Amino acid sequence: MHALEVVDIAHAIQLALAPVFLLSGIAAFLGVLTNRLARLVDRARKLEHDVREATAPDPDYARAQLHWMARRSRFINAAITLATISGLLIALVVALLFSGTFVPINLAAYVAVLFVVSMTALVGAFLSFLLEVRIAIKSLRIGHV
Repeated sequence: MHALEVVDIAHAIQLALAPVFLLSGIAAFLGVLTNRLARLVDRARKLEHDVREATAPDPDYARAQLHWMARRSRFINAAITLATISGLLIALVVALLFSGTFVPINLAAYVAVLFVVSMTALVGAFLSFLLEVRIAIKSLRIGHV
């Protein structure tokens, strides 16, 4: 009987391992998003300072860039929020998969719903990220000196 319990625990760990890899991918994606947001905030602070102190070479362009940056920051914030929600739901999936070995109730429906909602949030995060990148590219002024 003891060997059967060890096998059950090993199987639960195997089941929970795939979502853990997904969780590490979400964490890497969150790292990319937070780095983009940090760079955006730093650039916006510099531009705001230049506009406030009247040291910006082209104040109208600086104001336009601040407008674009505000839009981008909203999309990055949405992507961070959705990716975090997705990560939290995947963590719950892992907990349910593992605890399903010890609890005598069927948790399959809960696992399935949490996984689908998590993937929906992750899709939303990727879409928000895509929109942010599109705005960043649209706001570029390469070659217009």
